[in-house]
Amino acid sequence: MRSHFKPVWIGLAVVLFTLPASWAQTPPPPAPAKPAPAAPAVPAAAGEITPSHLAAARELLQLNGIANSFAASIPQFFDQVGTTLTQTRPELASDLSKVFVQLKPEFDKKADDLTDKAAHLYATLLSEQDLNAIDTFFKSDAGKKYVQTQPNFMKDVVVIMESWREQISTDMMTRVRVEMQKKGHQL
Repeated sequence: MRSHFKPVWIGLAVVLFTLPASWAQTPPPPAPAKPAPAAPAVPAAAGEITPSHLAAARELLQLNGIANSFAASIPQFFDQVGTTLTQTRPELASDLSKVFVQLKPEFDKKADDLTDKAAHLYATLLSEQDLNAIDTFFKSDAGKKYVQTQPNFMKDVVVIMESWREQISTDMMTRVRVEMQKKGHQL
């Protein structure tokens, strides 16, 4: 069984790596003057994370689908192991199925541990106030729709990115050859 949902951070990385270079070089416009908040919302240092801060981070991972994608990886790993082992030993299939059922709770716990680690990371990167605001977005209709679109978005953007990567590679080599030829080098 193959999950079509990729972790959201992969999508973010794909989007960031595919932004036009001019975006990265254009300085942002000056922000309008705002009154300073009474207490700035800053991420917590590793030792300063409160239980409520960690809970907000964990909730984000549930709401945005990342925790589900961690959990979905466990059956995929079982499928991989099963396929690998039964290719040369098909007689193992029945016992493997039983072993997988027996081991599933143990490995589900490992996926949950990964969710905890990711929540801790979010809590060090985002303030509790920011996490609560993001959680509110993901609870909204727009946030829910965003999560629902991610599997198709990721599938399609990977195809787009592959095509883009191939074109950039070809164009770059062509341009480098032209410029190196101007300097007397044949590539």
